Amino acid sequence: MASRFAEMWRWQGTIDRKSYGVAGLSLFVLKFFLDKFVAYAVFGRQWFLWSYWQPLGLQVRVNARHSDTRTFAGTLLVLALPFIWLGVTLTVERLRDAGKPLWLVVLFFVPVINLLLFFLLCILEPHAVAARREAMPWPETRALDRWIPRSAMGAAAASIGVTIAIGSMFTVLGTEVLQSYGWGLFVALPFCLGLFSVLVYSYHEPRSSSSCMAVSLAPIALLGGVLMIVAIEGLICILMAAPFALALAALGGMLGYAIQAGYWLNKGTPAVLSIVLLFTPTFQGAERWLKPQAETFEVRTAIEVHAPPEKVWNQVVTFAEIPPPKELLFRAGIAFPIRAEISGHGVGAVRHCIFSTGPFAEPIEVWDEPRLLKFGVTANPAPLNELSPYGNIQPAHLHGYFVSKQGQFLLTALPGGRTRLEGTTWYLHTMWPAAYWRLWSDYIIHKIHLRVLEHIRVAVEEKPPA
Repeated sequence: MASRFAEMWRWQGTIDRKSYGVAGLSLFVLKFFLDKFVAYAVFGRQWFLWSYWQPLGLQVRVNARHSDTRTFAGTLLVLALPFIWLGVTLTVERLRDAGKPLWLVVLFFVPVINLLLFFLLCILEPHAVAARREAMPWPETRALDRWIPRSAMGAAAASIGVTIAIGSMFTVLGTEVLQSYGWGLFVALPFCLGLFSVLVYSYHEPRSSSSCMAVSLAPIALLGGVLMIVAIEGLICILMAAPFALALAALGGMLGYAIQAGYWLNKGTPAVLSIVLLFTPTFQGAERWLKPQAETFEVRTAIEVHAPPEKVWNQVVTFAEIPPPKELLFRAGIAFPIRAEISGHGVGAVRHCIFSTGPFAEPIEVWDEPRLLKFGVTANPAPLNELSPYGNIQPAHLHGYFVSKQGQFLLTALPGGRTRLEGTTWYLHTMWPAAYWRLWSDYIIHKIHLRVLEHIRVAVEEKPPA
């Protein structure tokens, strides 16, 4: 029993359909009740089976008792990591037992399709034939012999070069043609590139695990540089995407190492792994066609001001120019607030918050002086100025992918003539995985809030009383 449990964590070996079904269902039930317990006991939220397919933004609106959704999403992601590893390893073992190409494991990451894959593997019978040549990317051909060097250094260089070229092509397809910043670009692409690079690298002979991991990660790192050189992306967004992309490329590289190790251990009939190259654009096209609904998120930031609300109110409505930022985040190019102006008075007036990239147009919806100022947002400037050797570049994700929808300032009187000043922003973005990108956007908006709130506090506290 202990040995079987240990084998579940390795990609070698096989597992029969009954054991696969029992293990898969058991892991799903365990994960569901673990998520349900954490959601209720720690975060005060409800969790149901359909919550895995329900946008997290809707979870926020339904379960409003706990506002720190960023911590909630991060906790669920961390809890999911061992289950992702076990799910991938069990699927690889079952595919090997059923005599199917191991590249089909990429479907494990596709919502809904992964359920169909699970049920299919639960009914497929074992394939009682000689071991498959699982690492060969193309069927029964030696046409690539002269194109892929036999030396380790030459094979690595060829693998990295080809992978960067393919990655650049699919990145352009996703960002410039399909304009889809989603799972296909940030999940499927790095995983498939990591897998593909190792399979090309090990074309002629088996390679060590450390060299396979290096070859799987190098193209992703270099691809970022290529995207900057050809002015497709800037440094800031590349750095934001890097942790997620490198982790998935490493996972793809691990699978590639397991596949090539099995091939050189047991040679038989080849599997067709070139389909891996078609998986990413197919996924991107499906995302573009389905157009997943964007989620609306909420960020709240509060400070305490040593002045009554009546004194704070005027600085909330309109404030003078804020000194240049000292934070590295804003100096690197993230848009930051400079000053606020208003045309008119009361509901219907239009407030303009001037940022480093342009003005936000904010028509006033609620004017409850000196307690609440609430406004919509009808014009959004770019969220950042990309760092690029070409100066001002305009990737598609700077326009319409990160949108502020509404904001407010809430002033609450405290004992001793103090005020609790709270700023709130409601925004949406159409970049997936939403939980990952929200970690960045929430952090940036929180820093923007603090820049404005601290400026108001200083202006009010230093201003002499009338």
